[in-house]
This record gives sequence, C-alpha cells and structure tokens, in this order.
Amino acid sequence: MGLDDRDAMQVLRDAVDPARSADGLIRDFYIHWFTIDTSARDLFPPDMHTQRRRFAHAVHWVFGELVAQRAHEPVAFLAQLGRDHRKYGVTQRHYDTMQSALYTTLRTHLADRWTDRVAEAAHDAVALMVGLMRGAADAEQGPAYCDGTVIEHMRVTRDVSVVRLQLDRPLFYHPGQYVTVQVPQWPRRWRYLSPSIPADRGGGIEFHIRSVTGGMVSTAIVNETAVGDRWRISSPHGGLHVDRGAGDVLMIAGSTGLAPLRALIMDLCRWGANPRVHLFFGGRFPCDLYDLPTLWQVAAHNPWLSVTPVSEFSVDPPWAGDYPDPTPPRGLHVRQTGTLAEVVTRYGNWGDRQILICGNPSMVRATKEALIAKGTPPERIQHDPLES
Repeated sequence: MGLDDRDAMQVLRDAVDPARSADGLIRDFYIHWFTIDTSARDLFPPDMHTQRRRFAHAVHWVFGELVAQRAHEPVAFLAQLGRDHRKYGVTQRHYDTMQSALYTTLRTHLADRWTDRVAEAAHDAVALMVGLMRGAADAEQGPAYCDGTVIEHMRVTRDVSVVRLQLDRPLFYHPGQYVTVQVPQWPRRWRYLSPSIPADRGGGIEFHIRSVTGGMVSTAIVNETAVGDRWRISSPHGGLHVDRGAGDVLMIAGSTGLAPLRALIMDLCRWGANPRVHLFFGGRFPCDLYDLPTLWQVAAHNPWLSVTPVSEFSVDPPWAGDYPDPTPPRGLHVRQTGTLAEVVTRYGNWGDRQILICGNPSMVRATKEALIAKGTPPERIQHDPLES
C-alpha cells in the first residue's frame, strides 16, 4: 500500500514527533548521514540543535499530511525546500546519502514495529520527500542566492536595528514574504528576515532586526553590522497577503513583526482605492514603536489606513533617551496600554476582517487565541509558520 497505508504512515509520524521525544532518532539520522557522507557535515553550522529541531518539525508535518492523504501542500513545501537548499551547496550525491541515512535510521529506531507495511511506507515516503527536493533543485535555473552590500545601519532602539542593503542584482519577492539571510559574523547560520519594503527593481532592500536573547545571529546583526558588510540572501518564502477584493483588513504587528506588514501597506499605496486597513503596532515601551513616524506619514496621505500604537508600559525606561524619539506628530490614534492581545480584543472579534499577525511566536499565539476566544473564525487569520 505504501503512501496509501495510513496506519503505517501513522507509525512513521509518531516516530519523528517532537512531542514524543524524537530527538534521539533525528540525532542518529544526522550522525549516520555524516558518517557515510562526510561532505554533508560541511553544509551545516557547528551547533546542530536548531537544525535538528527544524528538520523534526518538517518531517513530522509531512508525514502527518500523508496520513491525512493531503498531497498538495507537502509537494509545494518540499519543492520549495529543495530549491532553497541550493544555497547550502547541496548536490545530487547529498540527496542520495540523505535518503539512505533517513531510511536506515527509521528502520533501526522502529525495529520492534518494522513490518513489511511500515517498510514499504517508509521507503515510499522517504523516496517521495527526497525525490521532490532533488527534482525541484535540479529544475531550478535561477541563482541559489544573491549577495548585497550594507549601505546603512541605524540603531533605532536598544535592541532593534534597521539595515539597508544594495543587492548585486534585484531580488523579486511578494510583499509579506520572508527570506533567509547569512551574515559574515556567522557563516552557515541562516536567519529568517522579512523585507520591510516591496521588491525594488534597483536592488534596494531593507530589514528590521530585533536582537533576541540567546540569538547569536540577531545579536551580531544589531551590535556588529557595519557599512560595507556583505550579506547573502536566499529565495523568498511565505504567503502572507492582502486580497484587495476580500474586504477590510486588520494587521497586528509586534516589534519588528511590523516589517512584512509595512511592505504590504507600502505596496497598497500603489492603488487609488483599497480596503480599509487598521494596524495595531505594539512594543514593550513607547520607545519600542520605532517606526511610528513613517506610519504617520503613510496614514496622513492614505485615508484607508489607520494606526493604533500599543505599549505594555505607559512610560519609557531611562535608556530610551539614547535612541531616536519615535513619537509622531499629532494625527495618529491615541496610544493604548496593554498587550496586543488585550488591546485588539477590546474592540471586538474583528471576524469580518482579513487578519494578519506578525511578531514573536508567543505574541502571535496569544493574540490568535484571544481573537478565536472572542469568536473570530480561525480561517480568517494569517501568520507565518511558528517555531517552538
């Protein structure tokens, strides 16, 4: 039965379930792969913890979709993964050894449940995953990445920087998408960032980066980026979007989660008529609302846009005076105090809107749960994939 055997696919899905302590299986997979193909080790950073976690979540999700007999999204996901992996220097040989290592590791860890049906399902599932990635990578004719030079670095708060680059060639992406970025301070460590402006035919691009506690790459970007640094940027991902014909829009941005929503808003400025867009932009302190002056300028010239600033605390900390004052001129809505989840739901459930939420995973989860508890249909809420 192979891919059609739901019971066998369920066994495979459970084996790689992060919630069921699949760490050992995933660790052994990488150990086995690097043993039979030492060149594969050079594709990854020295610290494999994040890579193992991401791989476990991806494989678990694909197996789950196969259990549910849903093929469209896994096919698209794996094809994109294959195209994106070209930036690491993955070759056809790496796919061969990866397929062998993953199948062997599943067989070893499932020895007590390894029936002929599970073996057939594992063979077909692994062949499908690797084959789709390999085929998409082989078919892609465009460059695997593009490089760019930092032309401006602005420290706008204690932990947020705005970085502008001039790319060697234009990078085309849809507003709301994100890319992976490699910086010179941390080779082979790629970090997800969302451009804060629509794609520029001249090759300009801008990112808003927040230094995350324990985050080596984000901390290096905020503290160490210098004009002249060379960055490497991969192909775009993600599907955040605004359907101009589907009614009014609610946007909720926490800190640098503003970036993809800002790109969408700026793209909407190309049109004379738009749905109404209400943006809640939140931070911990009032000084964290670093881009309010720009939002004020956009709202002042586009009556379809309204902006509500939100901060958890009503006064700034002492260090705020060391950074630019983000207080805009009069004209924006009065700043609200509280978490984004609290403030947004004070106004109701927004169930008639297209809803886009961007920010750190805990904020996105809390805000989404609060909206759903108020009665918002979950299918109306968009956000990028959340890492645990």
